[in-house]
Parts: sequence; structure tokens; C-alpha cells
Amino acid sequence: MTTKTIVPTGTPTPVFAGIDVGAAELVVVIRKNGISMKAQKFANTPADRLRLVKRLSQFPGVTVCLEATGVYYLDLALALADAGVRLIVLNPKAAHNFAKVLLRNSKTDAVDADTLAQYAERMPYQPWTRPAAEALALRSLSRRINALTKEKVMVKNQQHALSFSPETPKAVQHDLKLSIAQLEKRIERLAMEAKTFIQAYPMLARPFALLLTVKGIGETSAIALLGELMLLPTGLTHKQWVKFAGLDPRHFKSGSSVDKRTRISKAGNRYIRQALYMPALSAKAHDPHVKGFFVHLTASGKTPMQGVCAVMRKLLHAIHGMFAHNQPFDNSRFYALPA
Repeated sequence: MTTKTIVPTGTPTPVFAGIDVGAAELVVVIRKNGISMKAQKFANTPADRLRLVKRLSQFPGVTVCLEATGVYYLDLALALADAGVRLIVLNPKAAHNFAKVLLRNSKTDAVDADTLAQYAERMPYQPWTRPAAEALALRSLSRRINALTKEKVMVKNQQHALSFSPETPKAVQHDLKLSIAQLEKRIERLAMEAKTFIQAYPMLARPFALLLTVKGIGETSAIALLGELMLLPTGLTHKQWVKFAGLDPRHFKSGSSVDKRTRISKAGNRYIRQALYMPALSAKAHDPHVKGFFVHLTASGKTPMQGVCAVMRKLLHAIHGMFAHNQPFDNSRFYALPA
């Protein structure tokens, strides 16, 4: 005997939407009754984001899915969340793997948006949690410091390269020196602003102080780490932190003939990885327990870079525990030195 599911009269048909977010353009595909509508395009501007939110709000209970790519998705995600729209913010790796399952042979903005709409339709709903305003502001400060630091490194590299050429005019050398000095002043000023901002909010000040208890993490690295970690969803395990940062090991083995070296996935927040790299190098040089862990790994056959990545991963484990238990760094728990 076949049973028939009776849908109550008046129940709205579920609607799903996928949005491919670009620096200049938003491409939207809406699915209803298992059918995708024609892709629509909106500019990634405050006015058009508002127009898009109004368009989606015409479908009560719509579930929207977009990728956490770069920095361009965040303003749209905030606008959708503030409007009460059901929102999924997806790790790009998950979207990539889901597209493979759908056997997508083409990659266009419209195809990507349709893939995200189908993800929202088929997969369990995992709501996006809106970050606190303080955390968003700190991330803006930390990423600006990061951008200026990269610019300073680039100019220093130019200065170093041109210093070997006797044909380089003194005016060019002077200009490069001036640029470096100006960038250093701007970085210093923003770092001071960030520290003042952090001390104004207990939710930031305490974890900032905990980060500074790790030998190898200075104020600049602590600002960079805190700016990213405070935006991670609450309730994640230390392993999920590692995966979100793209520091999880990626194994590649097939049969008996293919067995490639294990590498980190890099399918996550590169800013966390960048902020952990120098502290990992410093910690393995100056903290005996971290150094012991690194030496143990390299003695076991790991390459130096694999050892550094392992230190980064374990530091992130430790920071997760420090934040969860409100305790300073304990290097004896990081690695027990041989008696």
C-alpha cells in the first residue's frame, strides 16, 4: 500500500538561491520546484546589494547560499543576515567538491550560482552566524596592516635589487627609502590604533593577552591572528579550526603506484596561515618544547617545511584550548621533552 504525503494547503513552496560573488558583480540563480530560473546580475555596490536583498525577500523562507571567497562576500552576507534571510556561507572547497558531484563541465558565474542554489536545496541547512561588530572592525584593521606590510616588503625587495645596479639614479633610491619610511609609520600608527581598540573591548582584550603568552607571538602577529580568529563560528573544535585555516594534512595515495608527499590542504583562510608562519619559526627557535617537537618530526623523516606546518597546526590547537579555558600558553603540554 502506497502512502501519499499530504502538503498542507497554503504551505509555500521552498525556494533556494545561489549567489556567485565577484569584486564588481553578483550573479544570482533562484530555484523553485527543482527548476532553476534565469541568472540575474547585480552590481556589488551598497545600492544593488539592497536591491538584491529586496528581490530575495519576495520569496518567504528562501534559503540563500554563497561562498566565503575573499573579502567581497562579507558585506552581502551581512545585508542578508540583517534582513532575516536564511543564509549558508560555504567553504569554497565544499562548493568545488559539490560541483564535481554534479559533474559540472563548465565554469561560469551563472553555473557557479546554480551549483550553490542546488547545494542549498539538497544539503542540510547550516546557518551563518553574524560576527560581532567589534570583531569585524578589528579584522579590517589587521588586514590593512597586513596589506601595508606586504607593500613594504615589495618596496624593500625593489630597493635591494636596484642597489646592485650602478645605473640606478640616486633620486630613485631616495624615493624607495622614503616610501619604506612612510609605510613603516603608517603600519605603526594602525598597530597603535588596533591595540587601543582591542583594550576597549574585554571580548578582545583577554584573548589578545593570552596570545602574547606564546613565545614567538608578538603584538603584530597577535593583532593579525585575533582579527581572523574572532570571526570563526562559535562552537568549532580545534580540528575544525585547523581545517578552516587550511592547515589540515592532505594525503594523495592511489593503489600501489601513486603515493605523493603529504601537504597541507590550503583550503581555508590564508590570513590565519600567514599570521601563524613567523610565530611558528620564532617559537621553534626560542621555545625548547616547540623546538623539541620540530626536531622530533624532522628526525622522523618530515621535511623542514612539513615540520613548520605541523608547528603551525599545533599552535592553533593550543590557541583554541587557551581561548576555551581562558588559560595562558603552557609549553610543557605542547610537547613533552625526553627525560
